[in-house]
Amino acid sequence: MHEYTSTARVWGLSCPGFPEEVGRARRWTRDILRGSPLADDAELIVSELSANAILHTASGREHGSFHLAVAVSAQVVAVSVTDDGGTATAPKVEHQDQDAEHGRGLGMVSAIAHRVVVHDSDQGHTVTAELFADTRLGGHPC
Repeated sequence: MHEYTSTARVWGLSCPGFPEEVGRARRWTRDILRGSPLADDAELIVSELSANAILHTASGREHGSFHLAVAVSAQVVAVSVTDDGGTATAPKVEHQDQDAEHGRGLGMVSAIAHRVVVHDSDQGHTVTAELFADTRLGGHPC
């Protein structure tokens, strides 16, 4: 492969921090991944990560937003949600009781995804969940 080309395709979407935008982010993700066996898992992950951004960060405040990226290659589907920050700590997986009303979303994402990476910066947090499409990596073909 040439160093300036890639077989991955990447889409991006910015959404105002309103709860109804979570549904928009889900539909957008489903449209991109139409026909992929990973679409349902990716849609669920986007829903959780987008809702977390709105509920737990400055993304849900007045004039807040969150940003979604979907990257697709033959090997992996990666979904990333970047929030507006405003919290003292980065998102982390918490192991809650089954009856807990909050704190289980990122744990669920990490159970579905093959890999979850949290990147913390001065501008906010980005959570990326990767679903392996390549059967040699333990995933399903796209």
